[in-house]
Amino acid sequence: MDQFLEITVSVFLVVGGVFGLIGSFGLIKLNDPMSRLHGPTKASTLGLGGVLLASMLHSILAEHHVSFHEIMITLFVLLTAPITANFIAKVHIHRHETPKSLPDAGSDKLWATHDIVPDDRATDEA
Repeated sequence: MDQFLEITVSVFLVVGGVFGLIGSFGLIKLNDPMSRLHGPTKASTLGLGGVLLASMLHSILAEHHVSFHEIMITLFVLLTAPITANFIAKVHIHRHETPKSLPDAGSDKLWATHDIVPDDRATDEA
């Protein structure tokens, strides 16, 4: 049982390390800020998840107690990573895009991050 536990924990650690490395590499090497969001929010979150799973397995099976720290860290990361990516994307849109350079917003003709009414809607309402 000890060897199976060690192999399982090692696999989770290696998988977590590989995902963390891929996320860090993507953050450095991708071309634009919108592409760079995927590195830390997707791959690094999976990498941290692998390390936390290894830590939880070790504490439950080897030390015979449940550690709530890893569960709280997992919940915190899974809740904050998408919100952080959303805020970074909105800042990028505000700094580098105008309402005319953004793609079509669909039926409402207005992007949520740019609350300026486009010229064609301003003339329709007048």
